[in-house]
Amino acid sequence: MSGDRGALTFPEVFALPLAVDLRTAARAFAICRTTAYRLVAHDAFPCPVLRIGRQYRIPTSGLLGALGIERRPVRAADLLTGTEYAARHHDEPFTRSLLEDFA
Repeated sequence: MSGDRGALTFPEVFALPLAVDLRTAARAFAICRTTAYRLVAHDAFPCPVLRIGRQYRIPTSGLLGALGIERRPVRAADLLTGTEYAARHHDEPFTRSLLEDFA
């Protein structure tokens, strides 16, 4: 994997955005960039690949599925952030009770 930084770790995989470039997807599979481009050219990359202009983008959901990771872990901080957002935008008793549970 000349020039690449090595395979992605689990924390790196779980922090990926909604779509990644081909180099990042190649790192997730621990293959070199050249092999990744070759697989894409032969329509053999192990997950869906989108071509947007001259760039390739790989949806993270497809990447995780190809890696055998069906779900992302849910963290308490993410739940709290989502609940706070909902409470600011919807003044409903249910969301207020959720916030009280985390307080």
